[in-house]
Amino acid sequence: MTKQEKVDFVIKTLNKLYPEIPIPLDHKDPYTLLIAVLMSAQSTDVRVNQITPLLFDKADNPYDMVKLTVDDIRDIIKPVGLSPMKSKGIHGLSQILIDKHEGKVPQSFEALEELPAVGHKTASVVMSQAFGIPAFPVDTHIHRLMYRWNLSNGKNVQQTEKDAKRLFPKELWNDLHLQIIWYGREYSPARGWNLDKDIITKTIGRKSVIQQYYSAKKP
Repeated sequence: MTKQEKVDFVIKTLNKLYPEIPIPLDHKDPYTLLIAVLMSAQSTDVRVNQITPLLFDKADNPYDMVKLTVDDIRDIIKPVGLSPMKSKGIHGLSQILIDKHEGKVPQSFEALEELPAVGHKTASVVMSQAFGIPAFPVDTHIHRLMYRWNLSNGKNVQQTEKDAKRLFPKELWNDLHLQIIWYGREYSPARGWNLDKDIITKTIGRKSVIQQYYSAKKP
């Protein structure tokens, strides 16, 4: 298969498996999405979705959020991990949204990445899911799968993002990054991986990855 045929196979398979694409993090607007994505760093979406309702019950907008102290926020979000950094980030960015952006989440990568605790991946998720602006946020699943599929060398997430954007059509980025995440969780996880169920890796995967998989399975 040529690289283009591999890319087409990935797109076709993912569209067949995920014609409807669920959004992993529960939210109701750009602000609650931004907070949920920030909280999801080194945590799971399931855990974040359990905790955000407790936080948003007290504050689901920047004006109410700054009425809470950093310690108040930290006490609520402690179960998601990294709570000291995240609580400072949530309080700090809420104040900046009020001071600089009339309480609204800005629609630009530059403005988002200037907010405390907001990196490029968080900004990319907000741009794509809240505003429909093409972006390709790379999480651990996408990073792992792009390497397994031999579509990126996997050296770092920045390189993986560049490769994904180069290979996949821009109009598909917002759907594709979510489809790949769901596929990674369901069919191609880091642990407990069953290659027989992972049709994409089995069909187009990096030879060394497949050999390694079968070597590890040998008694």
